Amino acid sequence: MKVEILSPARSDLRDGRIFYEQQGGSYLGSYFFDTIFSEIDSLAVYAGIHPKRYGFYWTMIRHFPYSIYYDISNNVARVYAVIDNRRDPNWIYGHLQTARTSES
Repeated sequence: MKVEILSPARSDLRDGRIFYEQQGGSYLGSYFFDTIFSEIDSLAVYAGIHPKRYGFYWTMIRHFPYSIYYDISNNVARVYAVIDNRRDPNWIYGHLQTARTSES
């Protein structure tokens, strides 16, 4: 399956990398990025096996408190958001709805 990272998710990835670089330097920011992309790459094989939350498939990231939210259409897994799980659930829901409408 093809995997596509949409614009809102790319912004989330950038924000997460900046946060972890501020916490632990460029090494931690790079490790965050590598970990997330490893999980995103695995969607080529495992997309669709994850439970749904807020209308999206979601999977948690190992080693970081983040989740990937994606949907599948025409054999393409589209990543809509990569969100810090420590966020308020109402904020997460709103962010996902904004991501969905901005890519429609």
